[in-house]
Amino acid sequence: MSRQLGCEVESLNLDRHSVVPLYFQIQQHLLQDIRSGRLKAGKPLPSEEVISKRLRVSRMTARQALKSLCSLGVAYSQRGKGTFVSEIKLEKNFRQVQSFTEEMEARGSRPHSKLISSEVVPVGEEAALALRLPPEEKVIRIRRVRVADALPMGVETTCLPQPLCPDLLDKFDPRTSLYRTLSQGYGIHIVQADEVVEAGLANSEEARLLGISKGSPVFLFTRTSYVQGGQAVEYVKSTFRGDRYKITNRLGQSGNDNSSGGGM
Repeated sequence: MSRQLGCEVESLNLDRHSVVPLYFQIQQHLLQDIRSGRLKAGKPLPSEEVISKRLRVSRMTARQALKSLCSLGVAYSQRGKGTFVSEIKLEKNFRQVQSFTEEMEARGSRPHSKLISSEVVPVGEEAALALRLPPEEKVIRIRRVRVADALPMGVETTCLPQPLCPDLLDKFDPRTSLYRTLSQGYGIHIVQADEVVEAGLANSEEARLLGISKGSPVFLFTRTSYVQGGQAVEYVKSTFRGDRYKITNRLGQSGNDNSSGGGM
C-alpha cells in the first residue's frame, strides 16, 4: 500500500532553491491530483513517512503539507488511520428545521449516534434562559457523537425539560432520531428553531471524539427549538467538523425598489 501511495509524490521534482516553501510545493502537487480526480474522494493520501522518504524532506514539512490540505477542506485526518481525500462537504441548510438524522437521510447518508452520556441534571444558567425555566428545574441531558457513513461528524449536547418527557431515558434509543421519538412518543412536534453558528477550534475532548487534531476548525451551533405554540422544548449545543460541513443560505433584498441607491 505504501508503495502505491508513494506514486502520487514520486513524480514531483521539488525546487529546493525556490522561495516557494517545500511544503507548499508538495501541497500544490497533491491538490492538483485531487482536483483532477486522480486522487478520489475517500482514498488515503501518502503518509508523512512516505512523503518524507520519497521526497527527502523532514517529517515536519510532510506534516505541514498534509495539514494545509485539511485546512483547505479537500482532505481530512483520522487519528491512527491517516489523511484522506474529502467527499463533497455536507451542507447545513438554515431554511429548514431538521434533525441530524433527517439531514443525513435527505442526502443519502447513513446516520448513526454513539452515546456519551444521558442523565437528569440541574438546568444550568444557559439552558434555563433558553428554555425559560426556573433555576431549580431539572432537564434531561443527552450527549452523543453524531456519525454519518461511519465518520464522526459532530458532538451534540441536548437539553430537554424533564416534565415534558419524564421517562425519555427509558424509552429513547440514543442511536436513533430524537425528534421522531419526541413526536411519536410524546406528541412534541418541533416546528421552529433559533440557531446561531460560530467558528471555533476543537478542544482536546472534541478532537478525541471526532478523530481530528486538537485545534482543528469546527462549527459551533447553538439551537433553541419550539413547538407550534411558541414553547421552547429543546436546547442544543453542538460542535461539528469544519472539514466535513459547509453552511448555505439563500439571501434576498427586502422589497423590490432599487431606486434609492446603488450597491457596495
